[in-house]
Amino acid sequence: MAAPSLVEKCIEAATASAEAVERWRRLRRTLERLPSHLADQLLACLITRKLAFPSLLDYVYFSAISCCRVFQHSVEVINLSGQNMVDGEWLAYLGAFRCLQSLKLADCRGVSSSSIWPLAGMDALKELDLSRCQKFTDVGVKHIITIESLEKLYLCQTGVTASGVMLLSSLSNLSVLDLGGIFVTDKALSSLQVLKNLEHLELWGSKISDAGATILKAFPRLGYLSLLWTSVTTIPVLPSIKTLNMSNCTINSIFNGPCPSHGVPLSKLILSGSKFENAEKALSGIDLNFVTSLDLSGSLLNNFDFLETMENLEHLNLSFCGIGDTTLETIANNGNSLRYLDLKKTKVTSHGVSFLAGTVPKLEYLSLANTMIDDSALSYISMMPSLQTLDLSYTSIKGYMYNGNYQVKVPSACSLTSLNHLESLNLEGIQLKDEAIKPLSKLRNLKYLNLRSEYLSDSSFLTLASISGLKYLGYQGAVLTDSGFLSYVPHEDLKKLDLRDCWLLTQEAISLFCKRYPNIALDHELVFQVNSKTTHFQNQVKQRRAKKEEPRGASKVPFADERIRYAIEELMQLQIVGEPCSDINLSHIPPELKRTD
Repeated sequence: MAAPSLVEKCIEAATASAEAVERWRRLRRTLERLPSHLADQLLACLITRKLAFPSLLDYVYFSAISCCRVFQHSVEVINLSGQNMVDGEWLAYLGAFRCLQSLKLADCRGVSSSSIWPLAGMDALKELDLSRCQKFTDVGVKHIITIESLEKLYLCQTGVTASGVMLLSSLSNLSVLDLGGIFVTDKALSSLQVLKNLEHLELWGSKISDAGATILKAFPRLGYLSLLWTSVTTIPVLPSIKTLNMSNCTINSIFNGPCPSHGVPLSKLILSGSKFENAEKALSGIDLNFVTSLDLSGSLLNNFDFLETMENLEHLNLSFCGIGDTTLETIANNGNSLRYLDLKKTKVTSHGVSFLAGTVPKLEYLSLANTMIDDSALSYISMMPSLQTLDLSYTSIKGYMYNGNYQVKVPSACSLTSLNHLESLNLEGIQLKDEAIKPLSKLRNLKYLNLRSEYLSDSSFLTLASISGLKYLGYQGAVLTDSGFLSYVPHEDLKKLDLRDCWLLTQEAISLFCKRYPNIALDHELVFQVNSKTTHFQNQVKQRRAKKEEPRGASKVPFADERIRYAIEELMQLQIVGEPCSDINLSHIPPELKRTD
């Protein structure tokens, strides 16, 4: 890991605490000249650490206001997504950010139509994200249409209706428009035909019909279109389209009308969960040789012969499709470019995996989760040299094979040691035993390892400590004892340890481990109880220390220093009077207050 730069160290120091913010916020005139990219980073850190919210009484309140004033002449990008405390007060300050080009308010529950009003008329704002701000309605649309500079607008799952969508026609510079989850009608879509610069359009979950879909040809630059969860069965030929999402649709023919001689050159096609009356007819208008990414997960298809013509395919998702080994043979014929292959929840066996051996030299991701493969598949997988992520969870793998005629057990994981680029391995739900785990320690580039087996014990857990680069280790459901757990010495790179369902572990062992390695996030059923006890104990210690530091006989009544009532000359006179050698006249003291021996 590269050492942090001087700028990164300065930003870290400036956002370390509320006190750190208080120290530098007074340098407003200097910080007003902060370069935009540094101002963006600094404000982003303040937002992440909850130091830029006007919500914690006067101190942080004024600090937050000052931060806004400091950045209003330099900040260009602000991401407040998911910050539920953002409301009209925040937006009142942000309305003065005249250099602001991108503002993301997605999932901010406090943002409403009325709170957006301060943003009206901003002349530099190009991107506004209001996704899932459910209080934003058609009234708010009237405010944002005054921002003529807008190029990207995200309104998915807001309270906007078809009437509000029709108002967006005045934003002539829009190139990206997300209306997902809004009941956009054919009439509302027709009103947007004037937006000739549209390149990205999200209409998922809308009320668009096949008749309304014909309006899409009015957008000559449209390159991305999402129509999932709609009743659209076909669309007109769009010459600029590169990415099309028609998931969960009943598709008759994707393109309706005369197509180019070689078909429409789509590069990414997403048809997850879709139904096809005739797959060959549905895909007939597409140049399949041009497609690089295809998602058919959960789709109802009986014939996958069209995969033979897809020579440039890099990303292929066939999960939940019910395909068998024959389809894998088809994929192997054009596997030279394949980098991603998802086959989970299919009928693939080890025999089908054998077709891929040596035919997918660039494959980086392979999922065979919940398939019927056994240990013999591992020898075929070892012939995929570029693999980085491998998911074999919940398969029929046992962890060993028999070698030759001598019926000698050999750990099947030995085959995986030739995968020099493997970084992530998921073996969850496979009932592996300790002897099957030993070869995994030779995977030196492994960063993520997930195991779940009731046959694993302390010995396997200690064996995995030798994997130096491991960042995540899942060792769930194992017979792990306190002794084996506390003998484990994790590498400094380990960030998370998942020991759920390791039922033999005790609170004492977990507490001791957390104290030894505070930088490791430990996941176990008893961690919450340990943390609760630790917090309670720390509170008790603080109370005891406070009592010890408090002098005996000290009054709990607030003390007021009466010396502020005297001038400096009077205090000096009182000091002289109080000296032991001075002659003190006690004649004015009443007899009942005089000391008697």
